[in-house]
Amino acid sequence: MKRCYLLLIGLLVLGASCSGPNERGQSEMTVQDSIVSMENNLFDNNGAQIKRADAAKLIDLYKKFAKENPQDSLAPVYLFRAADISMNIQRPVRTIALFNKIMTDYPDYEKVPSVMFLKAFVYEDQLHDLEKAKKYYEEFLARYPDSDFADDAEISLKNLGKTPEELIREFEQSTE
Repeated sequence: MKRCYLLLIGLLVLGASCSGPNERGQSEMTVQDSIVSMENNLFDNNGAQIKRADAAKLIDLYKKFAKENPQDSLAPVYLFRAADISMNIQRPVRTIALFNKIMTDYPDYEKVPSVMFLKAFVYEDQLHDLEKAKKYYEEFLARYPDSDFADDAEISLKNLGKTPEELIREFEQSTE
């Protein structure tokens, strides 16, 4: 009799462990659930270092959500986050493409001024394309002269192409 109970308990445990999420009444994980989960796990234990492989996966999830839900208010938010991560892991071409998508598909998104400034910054700092950086800083200033980044854009234009040594010399001369 003990053997029957042990066998029955063993079969129940085995059956419960083999059932998938849908068999237990839980729905499959959505793209948005995956995003939240990956955002929570993106950083190393100390919270300072981004895991590049996870960052790339999260960028893909953000893009997938925006593609599948283009009218959702989170679509431009997720694309902006994707661009931010892409910029921080030094993927400038991908970053520019994401910025362009935001500006084209979501022109009324509240962070479009920031997107335009950051696009110029990526051309300057990561792609070292000073001609395009100048073009986009000037376009940014023409469109958003009262933006919080307007002063930064003006300073960037003034110092475009200068080496750190030249900037230090100019700073030292201005403080004398």
